[in-house]
Amino acid sequence: MIQIGLVGNPNSGKSSLFNALTGLNQKVGNFPGVTVDKKTGICDLGEQQKATLIDLPGTYSLYPKRGDEWVTYQVLMGQDKEVKLDMLILLADASNLKRNLLFVSQIIDLKIPVIVALTMMDLARSKGIEVDLEGLERELGVPVVAVNPRKSKGIPQLKKIMAATAKGQYKAPAFDFIANHELAAGPVSEVKQLVPGLSDYKAIHYLINHESFELGAGLQEKIETAEKNHAFNPTKTQAEEILQRYARIKTIMGQTVAEPDPLHKTILTDKLDSILLHRVWGYLILLGVLFLLFQSVFLIAQYPMDAIETGFGALGSWLGEVLPATWWSDLLINGIVAGLGGIVIFVPQIMILFGLITILEDTGYMARISFLTDKLMRKVGLNGKSVMPMISAFACAVPAIMSARNIENKKERLLTILVTPLMSCSARLPVYTILIALVIPQKMIGGIVSLQGLVMMGLYLLGIVLAMAISWIAKWFIQNKDKSFFILELPMYRAPRWKNIFTTMIQKAQIFVFEAGKVIMVISLLLWAMSSYGPGERMAQVEAEFAALKAAQPEALEELEKAEASAKLANSYAGILGKAIEPAIEPLGYDWKIGIALITSFAAREVFVGTMATLYSVGDSDDESGLLLREKMQQEKKSDGSPVYSLATGLSLMVFYLLAMQCMSTLAVVKRETRSWKWPMIQLAYMTALAYVMSWLVYTIAS
Repeated sequence: MIQIGLVGNPNSGKSSLFNALTGLNQKVGNFPGVTVDKKTGICDLGEQQKATLIDLPGTYSLYPKRGDEWVTYQVLMGQDKEVKLDMLILLADASNLKRNLLFVSQIIDLKIPVIVALTMMDLARSKGIEVDLEGLERELGVPVVAVNPRKSKGIPQLKKIMAATAKGQYKAPAFDFIANHELAAGPVSEVKQLVPGLSDYKAIHYLINHESFELGAGLQEKIETAEKNHAFNPTKTQAEEILQRYARIKTIMGQTVAEPDPLHKTILTDKLDSILLHRVWGYLILLGVLFLLFQSVFLIAQYPMDAIETGFGALGSWLGEVLPATWWSDLLINGIVAGLGGIVIFVPQIMILFGLITILEDTGYMARISFLTDKLMRKVGLNGKSVMPMISAFACAVPAIMSARNIENKKERLLTILVTPLMSCSARLPVYTILIALVIPQKMIGGIVSLQGLVMMGLYLLGIVLAMAISWIAKWFIQNKDKSFFILELPMYRAPRWKNIFTTMIQKAQIFVFEAGKVIMVISLLLWAMSSYGPGERMAQVEAEFAALKAAQPEALEELEKAEASAKLANSYAGILGKAIEPAIEPLGYDWKIGIALITSFAAREVFVGTMATLYSVGDSDDESGLLLREKMQQEKKSDGSPVYSLATGLSLMVFYLLAMQCMSTLAVVKRETRSWKWPMIQLAYMTALAYVMSWLVYTIAS
């Protein structure tokens, strides 16, 4: 199967085209040796011909500066062992063609078959820009096709050209865009002899960046010698190349592009930016957007979540009635069904959260959030680019930390990595939901604002505030003199693509159910075993004691069965483990069952709900098996008769889950990104200590 690379400037429409060409036939991995997302998908070219489409990180030119740009560069230079491209689809923004053509011209000179997909044609027309597609194709010497992936326009024509290129009907242009050989004739000729098959332009890049390529020691030395013998100056060569490219681009633009007077009327994007980026209104609107986001997550998801919870409760109760009382039926009801219920119930919230975040990205507002917050971020040692990883961490900290590679400054990148896990990821959402439902009343303020939604928003904002505070403190300890720049291209405002939004929602739900679900199910089954069995002598002693009590007090049989179930759970292996750590967590208002959940949550935070579902199912007597998990937790009492889940305990537990580093995957990716165990260990220590102290303060004050 042929491999096709998808390249282009950031915000040129790559993701939209990738989705349009591949649909749901996608998977996400990492490029070998680096933690940058590698999106691949299968594209059907027709006539029983398929291709692997690889979405490469956006870049402005073939002179990389950021980690993700280096990924694209290595692939284009043929230095990636897994990716060997047969052709390229290069997206170019028709509304900003001059800048995009620089990258186009560089790709052409690499001598890889390339198709230029011209996007944003509707936006170009709104600006009064007209592009002669046939003339542009003639001047560039490569196929040019106009596409609008958001509306699926031009996709059939693009696939037709892709199929023709795959059959060899379109080849790389024979002539260079500029006279690359003349930029450094001597060393270029020498490198081409050392590495046969290079184009003149690729040879220049070997001279500039060969130290970053995987070449033999002998070849590295010979290229270095060629540089010295010909006094090759990479900076001068690069500057001359760019000047020559823009000179030719200016000529091509004059022949193929009709542009209006620079003083044309302000377009809609500019008008919206004057409001949304206002120094006062911009921040108020941002807070309003976040408020609506969390209100929606809580209110809209409430109905399907209630239906799912009721359904699983009824299923467990029905199975308890029809199945015999054996170990395998107990495993099915209290292990598998309870574990599945703890997974599926939160799918509506996961889908709604990701859907709303995708809308913010799709409309172009997410980039404005970075712009708005840059000034604030700099005061605490970060910059505007730190906002994107931090917002992405509302979904998951792992890809968010990977995306911090966009930050050029090492200190700001490290600070971003250290504080990003304080953002409330989707794994915390199930914990927040069940605890808020337990201790916060379903009250509407003013008849329209949910108190529970306000508490959830408060948790998210608390994470942001504490992340800022930690970054401000840490910036004094992490020394780095590199200058920091914040350059961001603001995309145009666009209507959201509902197909793309629904695709994302389905994909994220699948990831949650099948990836997080595996962990939850394994731990649920392990917990069932640990909660159902214990040391033989202790369990036999409990059974003997209660057998005597039942014989002596037959009128209190129901109460004694409840007490026996609780006693067996307390003396099980899980109970012994929970009791062992109870003295350490008692000052926070937690009992031994919560202690077990804290331990299992280090595999994944969302395991908290599955743990509680298993513990309270195993500890049930028969008449309680039909109760919902929230009802079981509400009925839980301490030895003095007071409820375990009081307001103080609930708030303390929410704060603990907000701040604690309970995610092995995050620690692993931090180690990989920083190439050291030092920073993940620092992260684990400070977040655990912060969680303990803050939870104790909240419990003490709320009590």
